[in-house]
Amino acid sequence: MSSEKTTGIVIRIVEFSESSCITTLFTEDFGKISGIAKGCRRPKSAFESAIDLLSLCRIVFLHKTSDSLDILTEAKLLRKFRSAQRSLPHLYAGYYIAELLTEFTHESDPYPELFQVTDQALAELDGGGNVAKLVLHFELSLLRLLGQLPELSFCVDTGTPAPKTGRVPLGLLAGGILSPQARAGHRQVIDVSAETLEIFRRFAEPGDRWRETEIPANRFGECRGVINRYITHQAGHRLKMHDMLGMLSE
Repeated sequence: MSSEKTTGIVIRIVEFSESSCITTLFTEDFGKISGIAKGCRRPKSAFESAIDLLSLCRIVFLHKTSDSLDILTEAKLLRKFRSAQRSLPHLYAGYYIAELLTEFTHESDPYPELFQVTDQALAELDGGGNVAKLVLHFELSLLRLLGQLPELSFCVDTGTPAPKTGRVPLGLLAGGILSPQARAGHRQVIDVSAETLEIFRRFAEPGDRWRETEIPANRFGECRGVINRYITHQAGHRLKMHDMLGMLSE
């Protein structure tokens, strides 16, 4: 059992006892880890109020090689997520990011680039950034970095480029768009506007082009509907925070 240090984001807290809790963190070096933080609820402890949902902290923990929980021994708060005091949409967006990480990442599997994307998204949300754009960028970046992003530019069967106008079939089971000729025989297909696909492409690619891309009011509902349905398909069930995402346009 070795002692490790890393930076992590608290994505889940479960009460274990009057003074302790089981904490799940998405860390920079070790991916998602779950550990027991003994005495973290005491006023004077080695955790200094760092164990709070969506907080960024520097932690020391004993990493176990078996299936048992790690043991958190120390945590120093680097940034607290304060949106709960200012904006419900920003708070719910933060909770949604935590739920996505809990659902789609695996224990002890490092995702350093996804950690950086997560840290940036939460920092910008906490600073009052555009909720709808930050959430869509995070969703598509997560899918891309985990290898689950649908093919958005070419038909997955024929390789035909996506049209620039009109409606385009998107196959949930097929894993991407389909040409009209390839659509027959595919199940779980939804029609998406070419404009929405272009928004998805811009928000999914690395870099900052998404920041210059606005989501038109007449496309916001379709964007949210399509991405919600695709994420539900990938997860195998509807995520809890999807019910709150209607507030993201505010």
